[in-house]
Amino acid sequence: VGGGPFSVAVVDVNSDNKSDIVVANYNSSTIGVLLNTGSGTFYAQTTYPVVRGPQAVVVVDVNNDNKPDIIVANGGSNTIAVLFNAGDGTFNAQTNYTVGTNPQSVAVADVNSDNKPDIIVANRGSSNIGVLLNIGSGTFNPQTTYPGMYGYAPYSVAVADVNSDSKPDIVVAYYGDSVGVLLNAGNGIFPAQTVYYVDSNPFSVAVVDVNSDSQPDIVLANSGSNDVMVLLNIGSGIFGTGTRYIVDTAPYSVAVVDVNSDNKPDIVTANYGWNTVNVLLHC
Repeated sequence: VGGGPFSVAVVDVNSDNKSDIVVANYNSSTIGVLLNTGSGTFYAQTTYPVVRGPQAVVVVDVNNDNKPDIIVANGGSNTIAVLFNAGDGTFNAQTNYTVGTNPQSVAVADVNSDNKPDIIVANRGSSNIGVLLNIGSGTFNPQTTYPGMYGYAPYSVAVADVNSDSKPDIVVAYYGDSVGVLLNAGNGIFPAQTVYYVDSNPFSVAVVDVNSDSQPDIVLANSGSNDVMVLLNIGSGIFGTGTRYIVDTAPYSVAVVDVNSDNKPDIVTANYGWNTVNVLLHC
C-alpha cells in the first residue's frame, strides 16, 4: 500500500458482497482502496489523495445513496475529509471540513435522530471533541466542540448508547489516565462529561456489551501500563471500577469480537512495543 499505513477499515464498497479494504496511508497522504477479487485476495490499491497526515478512517454511507463513503481524520492538516462513493468502489475527490488541532480518531453515528449520520472527532492537539452534524446529502455543519480533560489529549473516540435512552453517547479515551463519557441530551447535544480514572495512557477504546446484560461496557487499551481494562456498565450509563488484564508492551489498538464462535465477545490487542497481537478469550 502507501507509505505509513495508519488505519484500516473493511467494508464492501462496490456492492459485490465481498469485503474490501480501505487504508489510510499517513506518510503518503493517500487513501488506498483494495477491492476483493474473491477467495480473500485483493487487487492492487487504487489511491485517492487527501490533505496531510490521514490518521483514522471509517467507511459509512453519509449521503443516503446506499453506497458507503470514506471519512478520514487528517491529523497533519486539522481537517476531516469526506470522499463520496461514485459507484463500483470508486470515489470522488475529497470535501474537507476544518476541525480542531491534530484530529486523532473519528466515528460516524446519527447523534440527533434525523436519520443522517454525523461525524464525531477526537481533536488531540486542541484537547476537545468535535461534532459535525449532517445537514443533508452528506454535507456537514462546522463542528461544535466539547471540552476534553485539561492537560490530557483525547486519543480515541467511540459512540454507543450507554444509558439505554435510544440516543448515542460519546466515550473518549484520554491519553493520561482517564476515560470520559458524554451523555447525549437530545438533538446531538452533549452538555456534560463524567470522567473515570483508569490505568496509564489509554490509547484505544471500544464500547461493547461484554457480559451479556444488554448494556454496553468500556474496553480500553492502556499503552503506558501494558494492560486492557474493562469497565462494566452498572446501569444508566454509569460504569464500575475497571478490571485489569495484562497484555504485551504498549497496546495501541483494541477490538472486541467473538473469535472462537462461543457467542461471547473476546478481546484482541495490537501491541506496538512488542510486535505482537494478544487474544483474551472470554471465559
